[in-house]
Amino acid sequence: MTDWNQQIIDEFRANGGDVATAGFGKGLVLLHHRGAKTGTERVNPVAFIADDGGDAWLVAASKSGAPQNPAWFHNLLAHPDVEIETPDDGTVLVHATQLTGADRDAAWARFTARSEGFRSYEQRTTRTIPVLRLARRDA
Repeated sequence: MTDWNQQIIDEFRANGGDVATAGFGKGLVLLHHRGAKTGTERVNPVAFIADDGGDAWLVAASKSGAPQNPAWFHNLLAHPDVEIETPDDGTVLVHATQLTGADRDAAWARFTARSEGFRSYEQRTTRTIPVLRLARRDA
């Protein structure tokens, strides 16, 4: 894990999900996932948009517009039942589903409408940036 990610994770946990660094505020969740090949437990901070009245979270595998998807994206495809730490609901068990077609496009439009950063990521890459829906699941 990068020092940057660890700094964000530490700040998130120390401040009830409120991250002043880079102006994230309460716009992040901590995504717990398992390596697709190694099974190693990992945690990544990811930006989200609330969906379905707060029972789901949309996350974009933007990787700042890099040419490849982030490792956590591949891990979620391999192991979609994960947990997230949220700013308002604590730890939540979720199931990850990759959005496709019009559903993906509509969700991605919400990210680009929200942030110049997401618009610039789209311009930097030749790939279609995946969007996943993290829906609550029973314990």
